[in-house]
Amino acid sequence: MTSQTYVGIDDDEYGGMTYIGGIIKDAWLFGILPEDQKCVGWAHGQIAAINAQVQAEWDKYGCMVSNLPEDLMARHKEINDRAIARARELGWDPNLDPND
Repeated sequence: MTSQTYVGIDDDEYGGMTYIGGIIKDAWLFGILPEDQKCVGWAHGQIAAINAQVQAEWDKYGCMVSNLPEDLMARHKEINDRAIARARELGWDPNLDPND
């Protein structure tokens, strides 16, 4: 995210393997945003507002994937499996420090 706007999850580092990308994927999970919403050009305040909604949803489940109902758990796996596959295509290595 620049000081002004977010580049969008598709153009974010490794296809959104960042904190903001995680917010967007979780917003998709909970139906806060449709999956075709990539948040291109969003300001920090817009991302923060979505984050607050995402946190409220996670709080219902103790912030743990294992506490999600089966349908949401399956959706979480689907969204994240897709994101991980794309990130690896873009050269992402989960074992590397993001600052390296």
